[in-house]
Amino acid sequence: MKKKVIAALMAGVMTASLMAGCSSGGGEQTTAQDETSNETSEQEDGERKVEGELKLALFQGGYGAEYWEELITKFEEKYPDVEVTYEINPKIGDIIRPKIISGDVPDLIYHNTGNLDGVMTGLVKDHALMDISDLFEEEALDKEGKLKDIILPGMLEGAAYAPYGDGKIYFAPFNTAPQGLIYNKTLFEEKGWEVPETWEEFYALGDEAKKEDRALITYPGLYPGYLRNLVEPEIASNAGVDALDDIYNYREGCWEQEGVQEVLENVRKLYEGGYVLDGSAGMNHTQSQSEMMLGKALFIPNGTWIENEMKDAPREGDDAFEFALLPSLKTSKDDTTYVSTSIEQISIPKDAKNPGAAKEFIKFIYTDESVKLFGEKTGGAISVTGATELIKDYISPSQYNMLSAMSQDGIETFSGAYAAMPKNAKFSFSNVFEDGVVPLISGDMSVEDCTKLAEDGFASIRELQEEDE
Repeated sequence: MKKKVIAALMAGVMTASLMAGCSSGGGEQTTAQDETSNETSEQEDGERKVEGELKLALFQGGYGAEYWEELITKFEEKYPDVEVTYEINPKIGDIIRPKIISGDVPDLIYHNTGNLDGVMTGLVKDHALMDISDLFEEEALDKEGKLKDIILPGMLEGAAYAPYGDGKIYFAPFNTAPQGLIYNKTLFEEKGWEVPETWEEFYALGDEAKKEDRALITYPGLYPGYLRNLVEPEIASNAGVDALDDIYNYREGCWEQEGVQEVLENVRKLYEGGYVLDGSAGMNHTQSQSEMMLGKALFIPNGTWIENEMKDAPREGDDAFEFALLPSLKTSKDDTTYVSTSIEQISIPKDAKNPGAAKEFIKFIYTDESVKLFGEKTGGAISVTGATELIKDYISPSQYNMLSAMSQDGIETFSGAYAAMPKNAKFSFSNVFEDGVVPLISGDMSVEDCTKLAEDGFASIRELQEEDE
């Protein structure tokens, strides 16, 4: 089966603008601007001329700064006529907001979704980002074929990268990582346990675990958002990504769909069957992760960050312990298996002064040299085919196990985000998990009541959306 990436609704569904006048002439004027008028270093006679100053605004998160610093040095060595200036900061949104308003626009922005304090939201709403579709029709720098052909299949078609639904690409994917149910691969091998594919196999494994006084699953009840890594992939596998898209957009009846109801029923069965580690509802993320690592529970909804976050934590089996990832559970083996992936993106503002150099820098990011450097410095994988194998020598066995979930045959990936909340909303999607899914998995709420809570809450969101229009 051909792998397909379903990037479900990120920037295109956002509604809050950065602020009036964020882009250089207001939203409508910027939309009408000729997108190629300021591409002073675009291709000439089939070859792009890369020169002048290239200004980068880079979000500094858990991956640090070292990769970017070395990549910039290598880029300047390859293109000696360009001078790269950059700012890298965890608060990069706060730094560039006033600059954008004053007309001092960076040529390239790298951001982790949700960490630019509304700046990207405003740029999307104001149509102030450059259409970079043509970039992906160009040849890759270090291999034969177009750039679009080396990106993870299907990713560029998703709304996270083509936010206006017109097929035009405004965001370039940077790195990605899977999220799902994390388990101890070493323990499964020692016990001869098969990794379950379906919910029935999951429960059966839970019965085996009980014989050894182990729970099947734990979760951080104090941070219920982690349960998205259990519920949403299962909805995609059982009800389809269209059902998940309905949920992300707060559509009427989205939680009442038959396939979604089956997933909620399965979550409830985790409590009814005694498969949940006692006390999970009162745990934070590190507490629940510690319990799983000590072997008290087989699975925990989480992501690839768990290895670094818990690198000094005690574990069962000590050095032999290896994390691995189960993408999602299916109702039947004939269903498609989905894995949820995180989103990190790169964009070029429409008012960038050196967009040609910015495009070349993006192409440089997708080279094997860059992919290996990113793996070496951060343990992460850039969103190109074969990245996990390229960085295998630079990452731990656990990271390799987890990242490989994205490239297994028959697995499709999606990157999901909820539509932006209207002003004055008192209910959000987080309430579904905090006030619905946690009580559901803890035995304090029925599927019917959980569904009603979600539907009523989403109805209140839709009412406010209509008022804002």
